[in-house]
Amino acid sequence: MKLTTQFLLSALAAEQFPAPGVPEIAFLGRSNVGKSSLMNALVGEKAAKVSSTPGRTRAINFFALLDQSQRQKLVFADLPGYGYAKISKSISSTWPAFIEPYLQDRTTLGLCVCLVDSNIPAQPSDRMLQDWLREQGREFAVVATKIDRLSGNERTRNLASLKRDLEVEEILPVSAKTNAGIGALWARIEALSK
Repeated sequence: MKLTTQFLLSALAAEQFPAPGVPEIAFLGRSNVGKSSLMNALVGEKAAKVSSTPGRTRAINFFALLDQSQRQKLVFADLPGYGYAKISKSISSTWPAFIEPYLQDRTTLGLCVCLVDSNIPAQPSDRMLQDWLREQGREFAVVATKIDRLSGNERTRNLASLKRDLEVEEILPVSAKTNAGIGALWARIEALSK
């Protein structure tokens, strides 16, 4: 099914979130992990702004995915990246005020897509996020980005290391550049809306 994307809104507070309706997919990860690039690869168009400067996303950006009849089928939520040192403490200290309520209380949040960079070891912040999502009882999928930068042996070794260090049974390897793994991630997302 071909979906088109429409920007809904940016939210800096829970009262600004869109009215709950269709299933929502949240994209989370460290700054510069490729959240916007992955979202664009999933929808096949440039919906989310890709910046060369990490830490640009400061709000939760909501995107509606519409079918050919312009009916909303899904909502993608692009959350601010974490772990980038150059973001001012005054900005990052306000994030929990709207991010935690979204992740804890959002009734239509069906899946949290936790992005990790396949080129580097698992980071403590990645593990903390996934542990927190487990505590909240949230469904999540770990997605390893930028696999196009690795040789076959490096990819196998790095994915095994990430699975072990993050204590997960499955990691979906993807590349926004080559579209490798995009189909498998879509299958995981579409399973929620059936």
